[in-house]
Amino acid sequence: MDDTRISLAHGNGGRFMRELIEEVFAKHLGKSELNTDADAVSIDLGSDEVLITTDGFTVQPLEFPGGDIGSLAIHGTTNDLAVAGARPMYMTLNAFIEEGLEIAVLDRIVASLAKAAKEAGVKVCAGDTKVVRRGEGGGLYLATTGVGVRLPGVVPSMDLIQDGDVIIVSGSVGDHGTAVMLAREEFGLRGDLVSDAGPVMALTEALLGLEGLRFMRDPTRGGIASIAHEICRATGLGVRLEATIPVKEPVQSVCDMLGYDPYYLACEGRVVAVVAPEQAEQAVAVWRELPQGCDAVRIGRTSASDQRVILETSLGGERFLEELEDDPLPRIC
Repeated sequence: MDDTRISLAHGNGGRFMRELIEEVFAKHLGKSELNTDADAVSIDLGSDEVLITTDGFTVQPLEFPGGDIGSLAIHGTTNDLAVAGARPMYMTLNAFIEEGLEIAVLDRIVASLAKAAKEAGVKVCAGDTKVVRRGEGGGLYLATTGVGVRLPGVVPSMDLIQDGDVIIVSGSVGDHGTAVMLAREEFGLRGDLVSDAGPVMALTEALLGLEGLRFMRDPTRGGIASIAHEICRATGLGVRLEATIPVKEPVQSVCDMLGYDPYYLACEGRVVAVVAPEQAEQAVAVWRELPQGCDAVRIGRTSASDQRVILETSLGGERFLEELEDDPLPRIC
């Protein structure tokens, strides 16, 4: 048996599976935190208000500029808790490994996952591994559950959004989707663009003290356009997006060449927030004081006079941003 690659024996519950868990997962995540001997573990949350989320990750390629499926799993899970007004504390991790994956690749990914978890202040306390036959998976899929506690301050909710509220974003959009696409080297394209994947807790916690905070969301699949449509459906208000939406030149260039729209492309380290108009400038200023939000800007507003998502162009025109139907970039997260 080739001991440098995953075999079906690594998922049979025997010695090879035990050694894989001990020599890769427990090595990086810490056996004192990741209980490999019990079917269930106790966790101390110290709060009566608990939030939980679950997510899955199938990104291809497994490693890309600015991240990999391991760090992405941490960021994607903890960011979902953060935008809901919680502090992430614990996670579970399920790894579905394809036969033939190089163990060295798996080791790098789990090391990256452990590093991202430490930076996010979250503990991976339980997990499971399964091995699927060659050709039945994409190398590695990850599934997670995240648990956190509600922080003091505003409880962000779409129910709070009102006519005339201001929409802000913490940085440029479409970076992650474009970086992953370039990493695939499809269409003969290459580039140096790096994914924006990263934790957003500093951004979300900075706004919870603002009474005018209405809502927060991380614009992953479907990008900011899909968030705008969610707001329309939930509130009955229209959304007018402005030409101030930050898009990096490499992202715009790739979109122009391939016919993509950056407003529909995924971000993995940005936050979109809806804020009362009288506190919008303050919210942007608070974000700009943080490294993760130095490019924060106002990008739009809600409008009772509109029933759609409208983009105001830099030339003074308008165009409708329709709800996303086809997936332009599958396996992006």
